[in-house]
Amino acid sequence: MSPNAPADDHHDDVMYPSAIPFVLVHLGCFAAIWSGVTWQAVAICGSLYVVRMFAIGAGYHRYFSHRAFATGRVFQFILACLAQSTAQKSVLWWAAKHRHHHLHSDTELDVHSPRQRGFLYSHLGWIFYREHDATDLVKVGDLTAYPELMWLHRLELLPAFVLAALCFLVAGWSGLIVGFLWSTVLVYHATFCINSLAHVHGRKRYVTGDDSRNNWLLALVTMGEGWHNNHHAYQSSVRQGFYWWEIDVTYYVLKVLSWFGVVWNMKAPPEQVLRNEQPLGARVINRAARELAGRFDAPKLAHAISSALHRADPTQLQLPTLHDILNRAHDGVDALTHLHLPRIPTREEFLAEAKAMFARTRSLNEIVDHAYEQFLASVRAQLVTAR
Repeated sequence: MSPNAPADDHHDDVMYPSAIPFVLVHLGCFAAIWSGVTWQAVAICGSLYVVRMFAIGAGYHRYFSHRAFATGRVFQFILACLAQSTAQKSVLWWAAKHRHHHLHSDTELDVHSPRQRGFLYSHLGWIFYREHDATDLVKVGDLTAYPELMWLHRLELLPAFVLAALCFLVAGWSGLIVGFLWSTVLVYHATFCINSLAHVHGRKRYVTGDDSRNNWLLALVTMGEGWHNNHHAYQSSVRQGFYWWEIDVTYYVLKVLSWFGVVWNMKAPPEQVLRNEQPLGARVINRAARELAGRFDAPKLAHAISSALHRADPTQLQLPTLHDILNRAHDGVDALTHLHLPRIPTREEFLAEAKAMFARTRSLNEIVDHAYEQFLASVRAQLVTAR
């Protein structure tokens, strides 16, 4: 289903029964009024939040989705179990969706883009849509080779039920409600905020062709995941806080684990990336160019040119084609001022707009050139249609 489909079609695609457990988990948190809140349960809640947030960031995200470090099958399985105990679906589903997100970040094909479908949908609504329920195992072929991960995939809620039972056995109803449910809901929304808030609020250090941002508050809450623009600039880095002042607790824990040989081959961003001197890839340049071209109103300009030409005396048309009229913009010359045609934006204006829009990048001129060509091509196409 297209992201731009009518709202009614979207509602028809919602799997309402699957949303019921999610709602019940949230409502269950209020049962603490009945069970009471003990210090033991609060300690369990805090501990489970930290451990499972680490499992999401280090496991689901940096390891299973991006292979930012290596580890053995035992610790791989432990990470998968801990992350899956958050009830955020299976490790294979999570990694497949996240890899898809990076391929299409903030485009119409993105599974959770605030730009395309709004904040609430990108935060949690997308999870309950039928189109996102299936797992594309082709995208995670490197993970399906492990039978234990396939077993977890088939029994995706088992780790969550086991952990919930342990919390109840250790601390009773308060342990289940405060220790398990509260921490689960907190991990839910901390994770979801990266899909929503981290594409809306924060600063952009890098041009990434999407809306990813660095947000220090989210980085603290998620143990380092909030350095989201850094991550989109170099996805395979085990560090998401690229500088010492960018706190990344998940990386610190992985670093300690590497001293004991639990993890190894931890990938770091190249110096060229840290200095923001890396050339951008074609996909990023094209996405940024489309965003820049969109700042200038091609339909309005095409309509104004078409209207002016219809009003003009045919004997005054000294240029043979509309193509020639538009090409004069390359030289920064207003086209046929005696015909009172609208002024065509120049490349210099595109460059000035790009400098205001984007972070520093050595590929800025390529972005501007692509955007300018896209803009003129759009005007030409609309003029041809209008003739």
